[in-house]
Amino acid sequence: MTTLRILSAAPPEAIGYGGLALGLLLLLLCLRAGRRKRLIDNLPTCKTTGVFIGLVELKGTAEAESPLQSYLAAIPCVYYAWSVEEHWSRTVTETYKDSQGRTQTRTRHESGWSTVASGGERTLFYLRDDCGLIRVNPERAEIQAPGVFSREVGIGDPLYYGKGPAVGVMHSDQRRRFVEHAIPLHAMLYLVGRARLREDVVAPEIAWDRDAPMFLISTRSEQRISTGLAVQYWVLGVLGVAAAVGGWAAVDHMQRVARPAVGHYVWIGAGGLGAWLLGWVWMVYNSMQDLRQRVRQGWANVDVQLKRRADLIPSLVEVVKGYSGHEQRTLEEVTLLRSQAQVTAPGQPGPDPRGCLASVVALREAYPELKANEQFGKLQAALADTEQRIALAREYFNNIAEFYNARLQVVPDRFVCMLASMKPQPFISAEGFERAAVRVNLSDAPRPPSGGS
Repeated sequence: MTTLRILSAAPPEAIGYGGLALGLLLLLLCLRAGRRKRLIDNLPTCKTTGVFIGLVELKGTAEAESPLQSYLAAIPCVYYAWSVEEHWSRTVTETYKDSQGRTQTRTRHESGWSTVASGGERTLFYLRDDCGLIRVNPERAEIQAPGVFSREVGIGDPLYYGKGPAVGVMHSDQRRRFVEHAIPLHAMLYLVGRARLREDVVAPEIAWDRDAPMFLISTRSEQRISTGLAVQYWVLGVLGVAAAVGGWAAVDHMQRVARPAVGHYVWIGAGGLGAWLLGWVWMVYNSMQDLRQRVRQGWANVDVQLKRRADLIPSLVEVVKGYSGHEQRTLEEVTLLRSQAQVTAPGQPGPDPRGCLASVVALREAYPELKANEQFGKLQAALADTEQRIALAREYFNNIAEFYNARLQVVPDRFVCMLASMKPQPFISAEGFERAAVRVNLSDAPRPPSGGS
């Protein structure tokens, strides 16, 4: 009602230019929703053990060593936010001037809800999937949590003052509404955020970053979030074009003596749709550039893990030398693994990455003395862990490349990609990577010989 009175009192010029400004704002919000949707759709889900530095998408359950207890529902959780609202109503008498300039009085009834208290808390927690755990720092994250408590009570209910403030609002009806949202312990989560190195240990964590396009923690599924953003995109886009066209038409009409023809309004509508189209092209182009950059980052992650494995090979060679008597065949088999440090990106000429753990296991079986060497066991375990990281990095690269290649073929995105000369990304096709870490049990093995290294 207040907004309508303000609009009715505003000059026509202000309404026209206000419509243009509102239309522009709605179109910007529309493009923001579309950009967020494309980001969620383009990000492949990775495992906790395959998290590398950069923007990632994860799915798993919320776990905490010392969970919080929510204020209203009193359930164990990792995040909660609550509020208390109080209902009020009043009768207002006001004076106004009618169309003939005479002073008149009228009364109206107003009512509503006012927040009288609120609060919440969030804590560090771990996201668990079938591969492991990763720590999440939820500070400054956009959190979408389900409602766990909602109740409206009167002044006679113990909850009224038990969880609410002692002082209320003016003109109170002595009714209060208690609402709480929380992420319960073990709840299934969908998370998009930037991974960084922890300060206490050499391990990644998910935390807020000013350069990250999104930091979202939600109990909703990826599909529901994407669908909701798609609805926002179309609703805001239609409303934005309508508001901009309406404001433009109002301004144009005020500047003309004669009434514009219908065809003129058609051109105005075409201009609004053209602005929307230009915004869409800008959104698609930027999202595809971002996706291509993540493909390059995916290969860089593979390359880092391959170099990490190459650093382990010299130590492994020295251990094998001590047990093999410098046998030529054994040394050749192990030293061939050094070539993995010179692998090239997919689609480029040069050697491709391949798994090497099977060769190391074969060496251990061929030389039983190696089973008893503690250093060899540690190197094999580290190599197995590295093979798993390479496999996860390779899987992530292929997934992000698949998303990228699919976008290049989708109409109408492909026309924007053609203008930017974007080409498909080849996959990593080498086989032999271990998907799960190999466990080496040396508890019953004999002690290494005195001459071992």
